[in-house]
Amino acid sequence: MDLPDGFPVAPMLAKAVKGIPEGPGLSYEPKWDGFRGIVYVDGDDVQIDSRGSKPLTRYFPELVAEFTRQLGVSCVLDGEIVVRQGQIGRERLDWESLSQRIHPAESRILRLSQENPADFVAFDLLHLDGRSLKDEPFEVRRAALERLFEALEAPLRITQTTRDSALAKTWLTEFEGAGLDGVVSKPLAAPYAPGKRTMLKTKHVRTADVVAIGYRIHASGSGVGSLLVGLYGDDGELRGVGGISAFSNARRQELIAELDHVVVRDDSGAPIVGESERSRFSGSRDMSFVPLRPELVVEVRYDQLEGSRFRHTVQFERWRPDREARSCTLGQLERPVAYDLGTVFS
Repeated sequence: MDLPDGFPVAPMLAKAVKGIPEGPGLSYEPKWDGFRGIVYVDGDDVQIDSRGSKPLTRYFPELVAEFTRQLGVSCVLDGEIVVRQGQIGRERLDWESLSQRIHPAESRILRLSQENPADFVAFDLLHLDGRSLKDEPFEVRRAALERLFEALEAPLRITQTTRDSALAKTWLTEFEGAGLDGVVSKPLAAPYAPGKRTMLKTKHVRTADVVAIGYRIHASGSGVGSLLVGLYGDDGELRGVGGISAFSNARRQELIAELDHVVVRDDSGAPIVGESERSRFSGSRDMSFVPLRPELVVEVRYDQLEGSRFRHTVQFERWRPDREARSCTLGQLERPVAYDLGTVFS
């Protein structure tokens, strides 16, 4: 596909902030939890790029067909690819179904696209009918996006926006029940800034006490790369719920010493090596880990749950020597009140 001058482009990013920022000149919108997609449309030619400029086009044939059918002008859109699940009136975003679309088999992709088709939620317009809009203020780009989408229909959607910070705070609370990720705040006067964190994102931040159950060695071959954590279920079984990473070089080495006394060892005193279950994202990555006796409790920060696991990597807060590991159960995790995704779409 022949892209317009100045493209492809890296998507504009957001910086995390606490709370919904207030003040004049801001536009607020829901933060969708899907695959970021920069979409290039020129007649029958459609190209979908990921946040990291990896090609996504082949994984979403149903969206390619809709872009071709509904868009009569050449354009470049910035938005999010999402997949829904649940009955009408009780729908929510489904990350697991979305992630299944990244598969090498074309037959599987086609089947999933028919069984559980994706939606595209647009939130910016970068190019329209031969004219670049990247240098225009967001307020101008948003108005052009609204005009473009007046005649379009599902599964091509446009995200809601508001300039009311009080309403944005309501969205932060309510929309999580439909599987959304938070709220994004955008300066109305700002141009599109590829690769720069000029937007602000507000996500849910919660804490939980979890049990350290193992660690993986850092890719450098030295120190703790990630700490695996678990929680006890209603059945009394300890199950993995996620991991902690992003340690500094010094902290990785410190953790080796801090964890040494709970490392599970064989009869010779050598550490036992386990291996985590592989997923479609694992590839050839080393999945081995050093198991730990379930004795140490750590407080972590997290944002979302996906079933009974943390949706994203969690952050280390502190050790909790005052907590018994058996007291760390799934029941402590806060779950949002269900909210219909159809209302968010509207």
